[in-house]
Amino acid sequence: MADVAAAVSQAREAAAWWSGLSFQDRGTRLLRWKRHLAAHCDGLADVIRAETGKPHGDALLEVMLAVEHLDWAARNARRVLRRRRVRSGLLAADHGAALEYRPLGVIGAIGPWNYPVYTPLGSISYALAAGNAVVFKPSEHTPRTGLWLAEAWSESVPEQPVLQVVTGAGETGAALCRSGVDKIAFTGSAATARKVMAACAETLTPLVVEGGGKDAMIVAADADLDAAAEAAAFGGFGNAGQTCAGVERIYVERGVHQAFLAKLAAIAEDLRPGDQESSPYGRMTTPEQPEIVRRHVRDAIDRGGRAVVGGVESVRPPYISPVVLTDVPEDSTAVTAETFGPTLVVNPVDDLDQAVRLTNASRYGLAASVFSGDRRKAIGLARRLRAGAASINSVLGFAAIPALPFGGSGDSGFGRIHGADGLREFSRAQSVAWRRFPAPMALMTFDRDPAVLARAVRLFKMRHARGGR
Repeated sequence: MADVAAAVSQAREAAAWWSGLSFQDRGTRLLRWKRHLAAHCDGLADVIRAETGKPHGDALLEVMLAVEHLDWAARNARRVLRRRRVRSGLLAADHGAALEYRPLGVIGAIGPWNYPVYTPLGSISYALAAGNAVVFKPSEHTPRTGLWLAEAWSESVPEQPVLQVVTGAGETGAALCRSGVDKIAFTGSAATARKVMAACAETLTPLVVEGGGKDAMIVAADADLDAAAEAAAFGGFGNAGQTCAGVERIYVERGVHQAFLAKLAAIAEDLRPGDQESSPYGRMTTPEQPEIVRRHVRDAIDRGGRAVVGGVESVRPPYISPVVLTDVPEDSTAVTAETFGPTLVVNPVDDLDQAVRLTNASRYGLAASVFSGDRRKAIGLARRLRAGAASINSVLGFAAIPALPFGGSGDSGFGRIHGADGLREFSRAQSVAWRRFPAPMALMTFDRDPAVLARAVRLFKMRHARGGR
């Protein structure tokens, strides 16, 4: 598409200028953009609310989290990516060595509709801080939010079009994948990620993928059940359940299952979605999602699950009231597939080992949470989970900590955004070695002295072949 090609061409020129700036000069401009976003956060939240249906307060929280990440990336890029000396080792003692991370060039970012600022800025902020230009395609459901961000950039950093936005549906994203950008950052479903990968494969364009999630919470018998229920409700029903790293499955030790279920049900029954600012959450953002939620709830009930709160009748597009299900078979789509709606499956387990096994049985591996009165035990459980991020006695705690990388495995994607790993994700490592003095044992030559090689082998064996550490 002509507009995508034009944007990438302009980004190439802008990238040459941007990468030539020092970390300090780039950081100064990024912080200028940050201040603009913070100063106009209410206006940006209004645009988010209009396009997604989430309450203004939730939209504000999204902007605040995004700005925290932008600030961290701007202030820490030099520390993470700067040139640094490394040890040369015995065989290369005559050499000095250094490592630094160089910008890739132009990054294509394809964003989602559920968090149209926080999620794409998790790639955009770190890509810009690493010295790249960015061409951003927002979701076709939230184009105004993407255009707002680009306009804010052009007002804050008017010198070059380092950040540009192209709008459109799937064909625009496909064109961006084939446009010759140096990397694609994609957020969306696993099914769409496969299409993006296929398009990128045509030009061997690398990509980082944040896919969906079927995120689990584990509640131990010694957990604070009130806190766990409150967190489960927010993680499962917040943003109408349209949070890839939220909560969809809950495994509770059998001895406290009924008590936990009662506390969660009491919270869920009081939540009423709507379009008012006081509403706990709003409408479903896309017209397709309610039918997906309806199918999952119906499958759970038809296969023997029990609706504790709500049911199929809770789906009244564009709104869906909270649904709490229990005793749902583990092969139900309500357990195996990403529902992306305000539903929670709360199943009892005999012990925490079973909870870990069921959590890890998913093809997704994005996020998880563990509630227990014993923090060491909870951390031990979290380390056994096949999840890219985990929260202990909270949900989504990692999302507010810019230094922590974020990403998953399996159908949840690959690669990382945020933190030092996120900065390196949009960089290429460059290794440089230089000779400091003539080698005391010249080995890398066709004129190698056999006596020198023999001496080197003796030293090698002394170093590596003997016992001990």
